[in-house]
Amino acid sequence: MGTAPAIPGLAAASRYRPATQGAGVGGDWFDLIPLGAGRVGVLIGDVMGRGLEAAAVMGQLRSAAHALAKTGMQPRQLMQALDAVVADLDVPDQLVTCCYLVIAPDAGSVAVCSAGHLPTLVADPGGVRRLPAPVNAPLGVGDIFYQQSSAVLPPGATLVLYTDGLVETPCSDIETQIDKLTTALENAFTRTRGLENAADRVLAALLPDAEGHDDDVTLLLARIPDAPLDTVRTELAATASAVATGRSFVVETLTAWDCAHKADDARLLVSEVLTNAVQHAEGPLVLHMRRTATNLAIEISDLSPHLPQPRPAAEDEESGRGLLLVDTLADNWGVRPDERGKTTWFTLEL
Repeated sequence: MGTAPAIPGLAAASRYRPATQGAGVGGDWFDLIPLGAGRVGVLIGDVMGRGLEAAAVMGQLRSAAHALAKTGMQPRQLMQALDAVVADLDVPDQLVTCCYLVIAPDAGSVAVCSAGHLPTLVADPGGVRRLPAPVNAPLGVGDIFYQQSSAVLPPGATLVLYTDGLVETPCSDIETQIDKLTTALENAFTRTRGLENAADRVLAALLPDAEGHDDDVTLLLARIPDAPLDTVRTELAATASAVATGRSFVVETLTAWDCAHKADDARLLVSEVLTNAVQHAEGPLVLHMRRTATNLAIEISDLSPHLPQPRPAAEDEESGRGLLLVDTLADNWGVRPDERGKTTWFTLEL
């Protein structure tokens, strides 16, 4: 499995220990996925069984999950799609547990959907607790309507995800072992704030015999990043006047943030996205700005589920160039669907 990919602004540590007993590799996987505008997807899964078949299913699901997450879909939608992928693999009686979380940067909010996976734990100065999440069936059962939940976590809180190889033993109750993991995490974070050291301490406590475990072991720690330096938002009616109002709001905000050198680009980009929303979407529109030490993120939300698509414009057409301008001037941009409609976002490096 290697290590989790580095995500700017997100501290993380991971450990993967292949089974030392039994035949064949297992089907554990994890992933950290940058979703744009500071959002990060955190994914962990476990294909039941061992050997080449489990590893092959794991590889396909990991690739599919990464690609689906990049579209910006919500955790429950991703689980629904992965359930269909498992069904299409045509592997009889194949069950997969999986958990997908999306960390939003503003208030440390986390959306989570678990498909039969072990509970995610949260470690913060108040101790270690379980992250509330609906209980859904594993992937592969079929005809399941997956549900998700949301929680707000303080900056610096650590999400703890793991597979059953860390806590499941033939002679112990699984709840007892999760309690043991909770105690190990509390002890680890009492002695160190570093995620790498904490991961080593947890493995030492749960796996005292490094050569004696008969299942793959996966542990992933991801820390909620610090809140942005500044964040503002305003609501606009979906009328032509919203474009001028939005431009003025952006320029005034960037001037107040001492970021006036980015005002021209930001004003043009906001103008294009707002014009597109006024012409093709439904209001009210929400303009959201967020500044970190390294970049500026601007999001415009509307109530239309239709996602804008860049297209080439003929020479005599007046429209069709807005998103091409956004693609050219923004350092990064995208569109993500949500419960109410969609959000178009872009970032500018500071």
